[in-house]
Amino acid sequence: MAINKQPKKPIQSSLATTLLFIVVFTIPALLLLHSPSASICATFSSTNKPWSGDLFNAEFAWNMLKFVDGKPPSSMTLKIAVFSRKWPTTNTPGGMERHAHTLHTALAARGHQVHVFTSPTLDDALTTTMQEQIPSQGSPSLLPIIHWHEGEPNKWRYNMAWEQFQEENERKPFDVIHSESVAIPYWLARHIPNLVVSWHGIAFEGVQSSIYQDLVRPPKEPISPTFNRSLQGMIPKVLNEIRFFKNYAHHVAISNSCGEMPRDVYQIPIRRVHVILNGVNEEDFQQDSRLGHQFRYKIGVPQNASLVLGAAGRLVKDKGHPLLYEAFSKLKDNYPNIYLIVAGSGPWLQRYKDLRPQVIVLGSINSSELRAFYNAIDVFVNPTLRPQGLDLTLMEAMMSGKPVIASRFPSIKGTILVNNEFGFMFSPNVESLLEALEKVVAEGSKRLLQRGKACREYAVSIFTAGKMALAYERLFFCIKNTTFCTYP
Repeated sequence: MAINKQPKKPIQSSLATTLLFIVVFTIPALLLLHSPSASICATFSSTNKPWSGDLFNAEFAWNMLKFVDGKPPSSMTLKIAVFSRKWPTTNTPGGMERHAHTLHTALAARGHQVHVFTSPTLDDALTTTMQEQIPSQGSPSLLPIIHWHEGEPNKWRYNMAWEQFQEENERKPFDVIHSESVAIPYWLARHIPNLVVSWHGIAFEGVQSSIYQDLVRPPKEPISPTFNRSLQGMIPKVLNEIRFFKNYAHHVAISNSCGEMPRDVYQIPIRRVHVILNGVNEEDFQQDSRLGHQFRYKIGVPQNASLVLGAAGRLVKDKGHPLLYEAFSKLKDNYPNIYLIVAGSGPWLQRYKDLRPQVIVLGSINSSELRAFYNAIDVFVNPTLRPQGLDLTLMEAMMSGKPVIASRFPSIKGTILVNNEFGFMFSPNVESLLEALEKVVAEGSKRLLQRGKACREYAVSIFTAGKMALAYERLFFCIKNTTFCTYP
């Protein structure tokens, strides 16, 4: 999300405050009503002939297209610069870090020379080891080449990273530069014609998320002064973003509805906005019932459990945990053999512990345990309050053969739950989520298993790391040479 560093004067007049809230509440409401009328699947199934044309005119996800899977010849390999605030060095990286690692590791494995410019890690030994992986000039590497800039661990200094980039660029110019969100500020971006920025969160999304978070507030609980000030400060951030987004040459949106926002609200030309869905490593998320049964036994799920739900990620308000906590608190009293496994850490961890024994809290788990977690559950619950988000956990669950219960937002409706067979959607409130949970209970684990098979088939067709990497690769080729923009 962009940060507006300009000092802001407090809004004092009642008229200004009224106008502010009109803007805050009206624009998101109109945008949510402007959800795609047809899913990405319908885009292709409604016609007998495959899509063809200029890729820069495509308004659907590039993951839907079939690109050549074989490695490009050495004469076509790209030199790619990646700017990422962090690079995953722990067992519990954030979503943006996981995306960057998955994508650029896949591109490096395809033979491209990928240089990652990022902040130093807390582990000095790891930094030294990773720096030793940088090959001599001209030698190939099947791993991303990591450039840690100097300074405080996990503290991003774009100016230091930029100096490292310029030094490497002088040896041999980069074909394309990729920024993970605002790792490259706009005043540098405006001078880079071969720049691609992938947006994982923007200020407009923050406004919408704040609205839905406040709607969770109990009726008698007043709006906190801190929240009120925060909401007021978001409008200048949105306006600031609308003005500076045009400085980035190419924009990648991670969902179909997210692609509409820079085109329709941020006024970016269609040819500069491209939808490429996130992907996950197919090998890391497989169906394995035996592994799931072992994990259930390990964490103490009783054998007589009739249904096991799961939730994973940061246990914070904007991820919807006030909804899930309240809804499951009501559900468990009527169904003593239903269990909820919660993986993650955050402010709501202790509250979930208060619902034991029907809630099993794992805390943060590493990537190897995550596969076992998905196989141990019958259905995955994601109660997010972020309308434009597209959590990797949804894709991981579907890749693991699990149906999902998710908030009814355009990003999820238009990209994840494009078929009713894949799971259940609910409005972002406790009553609607509880109703969805009741439907899941009524269906039972056998029916959910059938749904999970359909989820797996769909996920393999669109949400793999390979699909994502091929789409980005074609975009990068297209930016370097427009002859690659013609599809097929």
